[in-house]
Amino acid sequence: MRKFLNISLPVLLMFLSGCLGNSSDKTKVIIFHAGSLSVPIKEIANRYEEMNPDVKVQLEGAGSVNCARKITELKRQCDIMISADYKIINEMLIPEYASWNAIFASNSMVVAYNDRSYRAEEIDENNWYEILLDERSIYARADPNADPCGYRTLLTFKLAGIFYDKPGIADDLAVKDVNMIRPKGVDLVALLETNAVDYIMEYKSVVAQHKLKYLELPPEINLSDQRFENLYESVSVSIRGSKPDETIEISGGTVAYGITLLNKAPQKEEAIKFLNFYLSDIGLGIIVKSGQTIIKPAEIFGPDHIPGVLYDLLMEGKKE
Repeated sequence: MRKFLNISLPVLLMFLSGCLGNSSDKTKVIIFHAGSLSVPIKEIANRYEEMNPDVKVQLEGAGSVNCARKITELKRQCDIMISADYKIINEMLIPEYASWNAIFASNSMVVAYNDRSYRAEEIDENNWYEILLDERSIYARADPNADPCGYRTLLTFKLAGIFYDKPGIADDLAVKDVNMIRPKGVDLVALLETNAVDYIMEYKSVVAQHKLKYLELPPEINLSDQRFENLYESVSVSIRGSKPDETIEISGGTVAYGITLLNKAPQKEEAIKFLNFYLSDIGLGIIVKSGQTIIKPAEIFGPDHIPGVLYDLLMEGKKE
């Protein structure tokens, strides 16, 4: 006959807690981040937690506009925000919710597809917009009111109208396949992988991370080349602001990611330590491996408010 140990429930729970560790005892750093950073920032957070076992990095990925609204409208607690567009931090968070902002990375817009995509064998930089407009093809894009990838898609369409001398491209593409608009750019990957759509407008880094085929767009329209900054700035789109009755006019520009520490960060000291790791060669190396370009020295807004150790990291490479 088998014998069972007579262990009370409280004792058992204490034993399990000791074996597994109590995550509630850890210092929690909360980060709202652009969905396009989900892959690299998860790796960075895991590396940081391995080095700091008493810290839990809580990641919440979403469209950058929605990340900001969690802070401004929902009054959610947050330590760090990383936006796919630095302008969101400047327009929606500074000065009430944040005091500084650093541009640290770039990206570019591409058209992604797979072998089963309609007319995949013939798409190139001269006909891609015609294929997307073909009634037999379906394409998906992100919501411009939620994610910079969404409004950058519309900016790319407007620039395409100029580049190809086809003024109607932007309007025609904006009203097509609206049922395939999703809250954030990374949501589009699943649509393509399951063949729900033929094409997606996406960041090059996200496409590279998921090993998708993609078409490089001309630098005059892909928002990646600072030589065409004046051209990019000649187009703009309107999105919903931090309040339902407000709008923000977003002008084109080179894709530029921004990072900031919130004024009321619950774990400010630990958040600064994480930022120190994120902006180190290790953290930025992971960003580069994930398909993005690092901007060094960084461009900083509100430099007088940034912690000194972070300022030194961001300014590495600056000529005196």
